[in-house]
Amino acid sequence: MKKWLCICTAILLLAATALPVSAEVQVEDADYYTRFQGEGKSINVHNWGEYISDGSDDSMAVVSEFEKLTGIKVNYTTFSTNEEVYARLRNGGASYDVIVPSDYMIARMIREGMLEKLDFDNIPNFQNISSDFQNLVYDPDNEYSVPYTWGTIGVIYNKTMVDEEDIGSWDLLWNQKYLGDILMFSNPRDDFGIALKRLGYPMNPQNTQHLSEALELLKEQKMLVQAYVMDEIFDKMIGGEAAIAPYYAGDAITMMADNEDLGYFVPAEGTNRFVDALVIPKGSREKECAEMFINFMLEAEVGAANAEYIGYSSPNTASLAILPEEVTGNPVAYPSDEVIAKTELWVDLPSEMNLAVDQAWTELLSADEEYSRWLIPAFMLVCIAVSAGLNLSRSYRKKRYGK
Repeated sequence: MKKWLCICTAILLLAATALPVSAEVQVEDADYYTRFQGEGKSINVHNWGEYISDGSDDSMAVVSEFEKLTGIKVNYTTFSTNEEVYARLRNGGASYDVIVPSDYMIARMIREGMLEKLDFDNIPNFQNISSDFQNLVYDPDNEYSVPYTWGTIGVIYNKTMVDEEDIGSWDLLWNQKYLGDILMFSNPRDDFGIALKRLGYPMNPQNTQHLSEALELLKEQKMLVQAYVMDEIFDKMIGGEAAIAPYYAGDAITMMADNEDLGYFVPAEGTNRFVDALVIPKGSREKECAEMFINFMLEAEVGAANAEYIGYSSPNTASLAILPEEVTGNPVAYPSDEVIAKTELWVDLPSEMNLAVDQAWTELLSADEEYSRWLIPAFMLVCIAVSAGLNLSRSYRKKRYGK
């Protein structure tokens, strides 16, 4: 009898461990997510850093909830720039099932045959995406991508370090008053877009002449720049290590919440409005599981949790309907029609222009070496001249006063 009891107990324990842990999130169709339970499936998701609700600060742990609901394990990693994820895919050094690039990079990946067409029968929650974010220029037929977030680029600044009369324009990033306190993006598309806009040109370079002018403008600015950064901006701006930085509105919201001395504005000249979207790289081994993950990200509660946690704007109408007014009413995340009217979407550039941008970016970064070749000797000459001047002054005083 005892033997049978032990056997029954063991069977019950095995059955219990085989069952998926119950998820807490409310979904549109729970049965949809049971398709791969118990099959030991896994997917590789590659996203921007700090770009998903992760369970901290009482937020929803989105990846964990998906795993509980579906039984699919998620191997989650991050990247810092569009160019970084492009290089990883192009070089074949990594295998991903879902990535989250920006609009212009999606267009480039489509053109170069790097993405899978999506089966929208497996993504029924696509119905939650606002029509304002469908059939956009980077994916005009909506075959390859599902919008995840959107936002604008503006300038975040420390109100205790920057004079109020200096804000409002891209000119602030070239103001010599803030030498060594300015940060810039560590990616070419954003930096050249800003320079082009300051010159009065479209943010998408139209020709190499405009690009050359933008490069010279960025070279002029380089002496004022403390560092070219991406995620490092959080520590620098929140900690008061820098005074000014162009960055994404969603991250500006996060930084302002952590430091009340920080403010944000969209320059009067206009700016970029970007869309980051979920896509599946060519050759994904688990395409249907990847589409299930994308569908999960479009659930009303999941989309709302992500938008509230990361601060970025949501294109998901079901999520917007349940987000609090303090989120949807924030003009940084959801700017006025007047601001939107002065924004531009990134577009895919011709191959020749992409190459020219990459070369210009390399030239800008290598300008450090050019500057150091004359800056250090010039600095030493100034120091010698000052020292000589002080010695002459002392000598003169000694002769005059007999000291």
